[in-house]
Amino acid sequence: QVQLVQSGGGSVQSGGSLRLTCAVDGATYSTYDLAWFRQAPGSEREGVAGIDRSDRTSYVASVKGRFTISRDSAKNSLYLQMNSLTPEDTGMYYCAAGYLLNLQGLGLMTPRPVDFRLWGQGTQVTVDS
Repeated sequence: QVQLVQSGGGSVQSGGSLRLTCAVDGATYSTYDLAWFRQAPGSEREGVAGIDRSDRTSYVASVKGRFTISRDSAKNSLYLQMNSLTPEDTGMYYCAAGYLLNLQGLGLMTPRPVDFRLWGQGTQVTVDS
């Protein structure tokens, strides 16, 4: 049964913006941390941003200051606002539900694929120079 359904994405010029949306099953939304991952051609899947059930967030260094992860409990939805996009941001983006590791000395850790068991179908983001 599908629990995460993505929308958004597409093609944009360098410097442009896109917003990704992930509609999440209610039980999943309330139970798990949520995150966005991406995979570029020829590269491994990487965690982009995560948000836990206390609304704490984490980001991979390359997107800090440009991307914002958020969630809306009234809509059971997860969002990724992407600004100042560059060709290096091109890839397939996935939302996922699971767990974020919070380390005492480092704070909320960047999402790891191994910690996320429920996945959206993916959506392509292409940034042209």
